[in-house]
Amino acid sequence: MDPFDAGAGGILRQPKAVWATAGASVVAFMGIGLVDPILPSIAKGLDASAGQVSLLFTSYFLITALAMLVTGFVSSRIGGRKTLLLGLAFVVVFAGLAGTSDTVGQLVGYRAGWGLGNALFVSTALAVIVGAAAGGSAAAILLYESALGLGMACGPLLGALLGDASWRYPFFGTAFLMAIGFLCITVFLKEQPRPARKTSLLDPIRALGHGGLASAAVSAFLYNYTFFTVLAFTPFVLNMTPYKSGAVFFAWGVLLAVFSVLVAPRMQRRFGSLKVLGGSLVLLAADVLVLGYGNHTAAIVCTILSGAFIGVNNTVYTELALGVSDAPRPVASAGYNFVRWFAAAAAPYFAPKIEEWTDVHVPFVVAAVTALLGAVVVVVRRRALTHDAEELEPKHASEDSVTVFAN
Repeated sequence: MDPFDAGAGGILRQPKAVWATAGASVVAFMGIGLVDPILPSIAKGLDASAGQVSLLFTSYFLITALAMLVTGFVSSRIGGRKTLLLGLAFVVVFAGLAGTSDTVGQLVGYRAGWGLGNALFVSTALAVIVGAAAGGSAAAILLYESALGLGMACGPLLGALLGDASWRYPFFGTAFLMAIGFLCITVFLKEQPRPARKTSLLDPIRALGHGGLASAAVSAFLYNYTFFTVLAFTPFVLNMTPYKSGAVFFAWGVLLAVFSVLVAPRMQRRFGSLKVLGGSLVLLAADVLVLGYGNHTAAIVCTILSGAFIGVNNTVYTELALGVSDAPRPVASAGYNFVRWFAAAAAPYFAPKIEEWTDVHVPFVVAAVTALLGAVVVVVRRRALTHDAEELEPKHASEDSVTVFAN
């Protein structure tokens, strides 16, 4: 059945609860790249250095990583609907407070609270959408994938449009949109059945005892350092107006969405997951080197182009992580993301520090090296990353790819 079929069960014929959750998901994913085009404006407005402002990403993703041990524990006890509402409430409060910040320290702290809310929300949203959807999971998963792509692409654009007037407005705008999402879910979403077994706080850690899952997590950690060097440090290198920077990262997000949802599964079917991942990591390493050493035009082109490699990597990594382990998918995903999100916290902190210690080029050299090391882990641990020592086939690629940012 065509998931775009307007008939019963098609993507366009879903209950209001599904649309409400998907709409809030768009805004949640927008929050990841929202601050990208306004980082220089925030630094100027709060008289802060690039390193201090980059801590907006560090605090956000550090809390997100730690929250991976908590989200399953919470949702398996209070239910999906209450977990979504709790996460939305955190985002509304802390995004709104972020807009009132007078110091960069306050802003970093509020961003951490925002990260906790976002983790609670997006880690539960997919399960809620699939559970409430009509006509099976295919259309619901496609709808969620579309929400992820739309949010990642539009976050920088919204940040630019609102941030051109004031760096505070994107935070207020996010709080307002999430408040609407809170009301919609309150009205339209009924409570979902709770899991038969409650998840413990240590289940994700135990899952990392599996060699394949641990290998995927380590390689993804190295790759995510590269990813978030591009996302958090490049805006300072480009040094563009919010509008221009927003346009660059909008194009980046479009490529990320297209290659994650449409291109990666086709490449996997043709070449196999590990070959695609290894090749994409090597190309990403080359891309960030050119980004760091090329002229301004080359830096813009390579920033946008990196979205394609990042989209492919996100899809393949998540499938490897969720397919190679014998743990339940939510538990395996939580353990895997617990490890890899620490790199998202580390890169925004260390990239500006490395620039201070050396020059503006070296952070990209480090990012290229981490991408290559991620590829080395894939090659060295290829047997642990496959079933029966064979190349892992892309089963359920579309379903797994949506959990890249969700868990």
